[in-house]
Amino acid sequence: MNRSNEDLFEESITAGSDFLQLNVEDAPVGGLSEWLADRFRWAICDGLLSLGSRLPASRVLARDLRVSRGVVTEAYQRLSEEGYVAGRGRSGTIVVGAPGRTPPARPRSDPAGATATDAVFTAAPGVEVFDSLRAAAARIDLSPGVPDLAAFPRAAWLRAERSLLADLGSSALGYGDPRGSPALRGAVANWLARNRGILADPADVIITAGTAQALGLFAEVLVEAGIREVAVEDPGSLGARQHLHNRRLATPPVPVDADGIDVGALRATGAPAVLLTPAHQFPTGVVLGGDRRRELMRWVDEGGLVIEDDYDAEHRYDRPPVQALRSTLGERVCYAGSVSKLLAPALRIGWFLAPPRYRDAVVAAKRFADLGNAALPQLVLARLMESGETERHLRLLRRRHRRRRDAMIDAIGAHLPDATVHGAAAGLHLTITFDAGFSDVDLAAASLAYGVKVQPLSWHRQCPGRPGLVLGYAASAPTAIGEGVAVIGEALRRVR
Repeated sequence: MNRSNEDLFEESITAGSDFLQLNVEDAPVGGLSEWLADRFRWAICDGLLSLGSRLPASRVLARDLRVSRGVVTEAYQRLSEEGYVAGRGRSGTIVVGAPGRTPPARPRSDPAGATATDAVFTAAPGVEVFDSLRAAAARIDLSPGVPDLAAFPRAAWLRAERSLLADLGSSALGYGDPRGSPALRGAVANWLARNRGILADPADVIITAGTAQALGLFAEVLVEAGIREVAVEDPGSLGARQHLHNRRLATPPVPVDADGIDVGALRATGAPAVLLTPAHQFPTGVVLGGDRRRELMRWVDEGGLVIEDDYDAEHRYDRPPVQALRSTLGERVCYAGSVSKLLAPALRIGWFLAPPRYRDAVVAAKRFADLGNAALPQLVLARLMESGETERHLRLLRRRHRRRRDAMIDAIGAHLPDATVHGAAAGLHLTITFDAGFSDVDLAAASLAYGVKVQPLSWHRQCPGRPGLVLGYAASAPTAIGEGVAVIGEALRRVR
């Protein structure tokens, strides 16, 4: 039967959605779900969709756009995994937040022609470089160092907080010990004993605003003690070097190979202290080997001081647990850890164990820095740690992170076949290197111009080395990871 003009007109006006003025003709071929998710991300970050806004029912939006319902449900699932929305049963899909993201870039006809997005890569990285990179608009963020924030245990946190507030005495709301809440210091001591083999007296645990503050406070104490140099791994964390430089400490580089830091080269620097990430070296992912640990022990016996950043130690997939240096070298090692990679960086909760000769000075530095961390988050975290909730959450994260790690490795094999992958057995990121003579800063800039955010490996080097990228996978869905790596592959063809 022939269709009437009225039928054709009715179809034409329902081929899109009034909601956000969505028009499927704007979508790229084969990318409907990501296109739709991207439009919602942009609307949420730009304020068009406020917290509590309800998205259209998937069947209604699918009908309006004349696409399969699966396209819409996949887009909603991506947004849910990234922490933008949450299902609320009969209330539908609700906007719950924009987790640390800037609005994705609007579509451009010539991605490589953008100038604003790659301005962060035009000069040597300064102290503001990470702030600038976080503020840069990107469709897919593969920056390292961020866990799956959408998996934050909101319900468990709220239960613990409600229970805590119901029982909390008024005196607990006053000023406390600058070392931190006794409850959290006890919970941390138990956590370290269970999970890192470290025996620590709760009285010796100092609660800090993350590992960054612990490093800054201890650097201040070292300068007061007359120390002027702290050796660092190369490649090694640019952010850690910046904190040391801020305290006027020099950072002589020591090369890292497949067994970790070269202790002979460390001894040759003459530096009295060294900052290490022995369980999962940043950014290469190598583990400090047994022979190197014994060499390091001899260096410590000669008077050397080790600052251990237990970076990513809990996130492991294809290898057994690695002992913390603190567990074998005891109080000759300064130990720093945090929940930034386990729960969320926004909590700003970490811990520090200092050798006895420095302990009082670190406590004094903490006192004059801020009088101690906020009490309520400490007490809530203590309940979660003592209840076993943090271990349950870690098991969940390991499964999710492993799937995302696998997705990134598969994507690298497909789109970057010439890349060498480092550090796949653990952590929240991979490092890839290339046997080629191009600039990895140019590659990172080209990737950002295409809407994918990464860090160049050269940012984390003080000495020359092969070009590469540091790619975080924990905070992105597998589909976004695959798309992001494909974009990097296209950007690589442009910079070579």
